[in-house]
Order: sequence, then C-alpha cells, then structure tokens
Amino acid sequence: MQNNHRHVIIILAACVLFMASCVSKKKYLESQVAIRYLKYDSTQLANKVNSLTTTVTDLQQQVADQKKLIADLQKKNADLQASASFTQTELTQRQKELQEQQQKLTQLQNLLDQQKQKSEELRKKMADALSGFAASDLTVTQKNGKVYVSLSENLLFPSGSAAVNAQGKEALGKLAGVLNANADISINIEGHTDSIPIRKTYEDNWALSLARSASIVRILTKDYNVDPVRVIASGHSEYDPVESNSTAEGRAKNRRTEIILSPKLDELYKLLEQ
Repeated sequence: MQNNHRHVIIILAACVLFMASCVSKKKYLESQVAIRYLKYDSTQLANKVNSLTTTVTDLQQQVADQKKLIADLQKKNADLQASASFTQTELTQRQKELQEQQQKLTQLQNLLDQQKQKSEELRKKMADALSGFAASDLTVTQKNGKVYVSLSENLLFPSGSAAVNAQGKEALGKLAGVLNANADISINIEGHTDSIPIRKTYEDNWALSLARSASIVRILTKDYNVDPVRVIASGHSEYDPVESNSTAEGRAKNRRTEIILSPKLDELYKLLEQ
C-alpha cells in the first residue's frame, strides 16, 4: 500500500516536470519567433532609414541645383535689364542724332532753295538789263544754282585782241549795274578761245584768254566800281569748248567770255562745317 503511494507521487512529479518542460519550451519558441520578427523589423527599419537618407541627400542636391539655377536666372535678368537700359539709352541717342541730322538736312534744303530762288531772280534781272543785245552775241542762263552770262568775242573784242570795244563796255556797264545792286554775288570771269593758234601779240591762246578776262575785270572794277574782292579772273584757252572747233560756226561760239555769278554760300558752308 505504501509502495503504491510512492509510485503515484513519482508519476505526478514526472507529469509536473513534463508539463513544466513543455511550458518552458513553448515560451522559448515564442521568444525565438519574437526575436526573429524584431530582427526583421530592425532590418526593414534600417533599410528605410538608408532609403530616406538617400532621398534626403537627393533632395538637398536638387535644392542646391535649384538655388544655383535661380541665382543664374537672376544674374541673367540683371544683365538683360542692364543691357535693355543701355540699348534704350543708345536708341535715344541715335534718335536724337537722327533728328539733328534731319533738321540739318531741312536747313540745307532751305538754303539750297533760297540759292536757287536768288539765282533765278538774278537771271531775270541780268536778262532784262542785257535785253538790248543780240541773242547771237549774248546769252543769260541758269545752271546748278549759278547764272552764266556768255558774251561772244564779236560783242567784246576785235579778233586776237584783249582790248574791249565800245559795245562791249556798254554791255559790261549794264551788267555792272546789276552786280552793284546785288552785293552778295560772287563773280568769276572766264576767258575762252578756239583751237586756232594765236600768231600776233600773245604767246598762245592761254595768254589771250587770261588777258581778255583781266581786261573785263579792270573795266568792271575801275570803270563801274564793282568790288574787286568779289571778282576772280581765269583763262581756259581752247580747252573748254561749247561746240566743235572743226567748223567756223563752232569756233566762233567757242571764242567767248563767260561771267559766272554765284550767290554767296557762307551760311551753307557754316552749316556743313557743324
């Protein structure tokens, strides 16, 4: 009987130990599973941290790039504004210069128109003063803003001579009356000959053409009081013909004295020099 109790106790103790052993092993297994989950979560968290760190780094680089781009754009904008300001200043200056040039051109045109008008008025006055002479001996024309009074050799001089005859002095007197009434006119007297060589008093046609223009200057200045400062005398010999020297009629027209009258252009020259 006593032995039976002992066996029961042993069996119960064994059961208790077995059950305790089973509980400990279950807890152990559960703790191992928990550890595995924690390790997995830790790994995942570390990966996420690394990923976020990379993302942050990328974002920081993008921010830096955007800041640099903004700085570049601001600099370009400043440069464009400066350039636009310079361009506007330059444009304003060019417009001012253009207006000044336009004003100058208008003034020049006005002066040229005035010169043309004065020349036409002078031509009419001269034509009226010399209307009593034959058209074959004297012509009055206007060209390039100047008045040309062409006097034939027949009207002024004996053949081969530089001594002005009576009819020529009369014509020069009427011409001088117009010149003295228009003191702002410059006077250029040109002597011309034909191509036939001179064989008398003068060395050649150069000398004859110069002597004839000088004779007319003396009559205008000494006999008719034309201001000598206004007068220029020159000779062209045979080298500025108006007709061919191959005919008698052509040579007769080439033997002439031209008195070229030009309105003074002081105002025009001053404007051009500005």
